[in-house]
Amino acid sequence: MREMAPQMYDRASTVFSPDGRLYQVEYAREAVKRGTTAVGLKVKTGVVLLVDKRVSSRLIEAASIEKIFQVDDHIGAATSGLVADARALIDRARVEAQINRVSYDEPIGVEVISKKICDHKQTFTQYGGTRPYGTSLLIAGVEDNKPRLFETDPSGALLEYKATAIGAGRVPVIEMFEAQYDENMDLNDAIFLGIEALYKAADGKFDPMTLEVGLIAVPFEKFRKLTADEVTRFADKIYEKYPKNDDKEDAEKSCKKKTDADEDSDI
Repeated sequence: MREMAPQMYDRASTVFSPDGRLYQVEYAREAVKRGTTAVGLKVKTGVVLLVDKRVSSRLIEAASIEKIFQVDDHIGAATSGLVADARALIDRARVEAQINRVSYDEPIGVEVISKKICDHKQTFTQYGGTRPYGTSLLIAGVEDNKPRLFETDPSGALLEYKATAIGAGRVPVIEMFEAQYDENMDLNDAIFLGIEALYKAADGKFDPMTLEVGLIAVPFEKFRKLTADEVTRFADKIYEKYPKNDDKEDAEKSCKKKTDADEDSDI
């Protein structure tokens, strides 16, 4: 019996390597790691999603880039990775939400819709002629008056979190959350912590105009995005805590190490 050439493990999304790995799934995860940083925090008074929309050129209209989407009245999602893949998944999630309303006359559960999206993503890892979705979603919502926060992986894996992050700045954000997150904080404090974590992950290279923030409060309110003025007010508090002059050196370093992630932006 002929051995499969090593490069075939790279090309086929349905073939395991001898050490039990699916390389195409791992490559899809790399696409997420190179994407914009998205964070989610769940507290007793609600759940918040934040994304630092990376703008690789000053000629791009930042408002035209959307990384946080409304799925239903009570559900929102943030994405990192290939944004075109994310839009396809968001469209599917919206259809599933409406099918549930028409069929059962009630809103779909946050966990249910998260599992449906993960089941769909998983099928793209086991059939030939397809590739895994190169995106992860943070799905946030309110279910039975309780906030929920899930992360979907390109493999189809699903995890629920109190606070998490995806994308290029995941590691420093998670480190800050592990040190400072408190599920008893109010929603405004959660927003501030999320923006502060994005600020730190960006090494001080921070523009409030490229921030996108969505939230759902408990008792149940509909999912909404903060306006530019609301985001700016939170960002001003960041600048009070970290004066711009103190970060001049960090900003210069950040400009010098303009990474491949900027060039391979997932816009």
